[in-house]
Amino acid sequence: MLGMDDLSDRDIVVNVRRGKTDFYGELVLRHQTSVFNVCYRMLGERREAEDLTQETFIRAYERLHTFDKDRPFGPWIRRIATNLCYNHLKRSKQVVFSLHEEIESNKGQNERLPEIKQVQREKSESVRTAILELPPHYRAVIELRHYQELSYAEIAKELSIPLSDVKSHLFRARKQLSTKLKDYQNEMAHTSR
Repeated sequence: MLGMDDLSDRDIVVNVRRGKTDFYGELVLRHQTSVFNVCYRMLGERREAEDLTQETFIRAYERLHTFDKDRPFGPWIRRIATNLCYNHLKRSKQVVFSLHEEIESNKGQNERLPEIKQVQREKSESVRTAILELPPHYRAVIELRHYQELSYAEIAKELSIPLSDVKSHLFRARKQLSTKLKDYQNEMAHTSR
């Protein structure tokens, strides 16, 4: 008899659609980390990311009948997560979240890391902070294009916006990110003197 590990996502979806709802837990286990990562990149706050990760799996379960079982499950559920986060940000009109407190709280730990890892971590934090400072619609296109690797047409479809808006949002988002990252580099150069 086959175990859950031997089943593909497609097989699990087929079983859930046939009424074996306990199989859905396996999909959650397989994809919860990648879904959480999407939510965290979009929201920048752990508790909100956890809440929207849970909401993503609930929404996916409710819409499992719309899933094309001949396509991969992972990208489908990550797009649901992106849309939920995007809508959450639009609804809450959330003020830009800053990671400065998190960076400050990790400084003691960071000092023990080798210098190369420290530089990589600082760059990663700078990128994450810069993304979180973008307006929600820019965050969404960055997430879908650069992290989920969707085409412009797929992004337009997912966000229900014209293709021209996708292109202009990406252009402006990248420009803002570039400016923010240069500012962070200058700030770090001044503080290290």
